[in-house]
Amino acid sequence: MRIYINDVEVEAQPGDVLLDVAKKNNCHIGYICGGSGICQSCFVYVQKGMDCLSERNDIEKAFISGKLADAGGRLACQTRIVKDGEIRVLSRAETLRRIVVGLKISDFVSYAQTIGYNVVNQLPSGIGNIVDRFRQGQLNPVQSLQNIAGGIEPASRLAGKNVFDALPFLQAPVNMVGSGAKGLFENASDTLCTLSDGTLHLPGTTCRSCEDTTPVERVHIKASSVKNEV
Repeated sequence: MRIYINDVEVEAQPGDVLLDVAKKNNCHIGYICGGSGICQSCFVYVQKGMDCLSERNDIEKAFISGKLADAGGRLACQTRIVKDGEIRVLSRAETLRRIVVGLKISDFVSYAQTIGYNVVNQLPSGIGNIVDRFRQGQLNPVQSLQNIAGGIEPASRLAGKNVFDALPFLQAPVNMVGSGAKGLFENASDTLCTLSDGTLHLPGTTCRSCEDTTPVERVHIKASSVKNEV
C-alpha cells in the first residue's frame, strides 16, 4: 500500500509503525528518543485515514490533549497501520513550515496557542506516564538514554538533508550567489505590496502584483514635531 507523509508518497504495509515508515523513506519526522514515547518529537497530524491506524494508546493519551487529538494529532512512534487504505500525515515541522512560508499570521497564533495549551495541560500526565513506565519496568533508563543518543545523530542528519526543503526561504542566500539579489528583493516587494494592499514597495524594485510596474527609487519620510506653547 501507499501512504503520504508530508505529501510524499511512500510504500508501507499493514503492521508497520508510522515512524519506521518515515525513517525508512527519509521523511521529515523527528525521532529523538528513538521511539520510546517520551519526547513528542514524532508528533504528526493525520489528515486522512485515521480508521486505518491503531487506536490511541495510554502514552498518546498522556501526551496529547483532546484538542490536538481532535485535530488528528498522533505520535508516529506509537501509531501502527492496521489495514489498507489512503493515509496522509503531516509532521509538526512541516505544518509550521507551511504556516511560516504562507505568512499565515492568524494560523501561527492559533497554532502557538494550541501547542502552548497542550504543553501546559499535558505535562503532568506526560511525566506521570513516564514515571509509571519506569516503575513497571516498561522503560529502562539506560536503554532510553541509548535510544536518545542513537536518535540524535540520524535525526540531525535528516534535518540537515531536509532543511532547504522544509524552509525554502533559506535558499535565498544560496540563490543570490548565482543570480544576484534582484529576484529576492522583487519577490519581497510583491509580498510587502500584497500585505499593505498596494501601498508599500521596496525602493528600486518593480512589483508584479500591481498594474503599475514603475520602479520606486526613493522613499521620503518626514518627521514633524509639535511645539507646546506655555
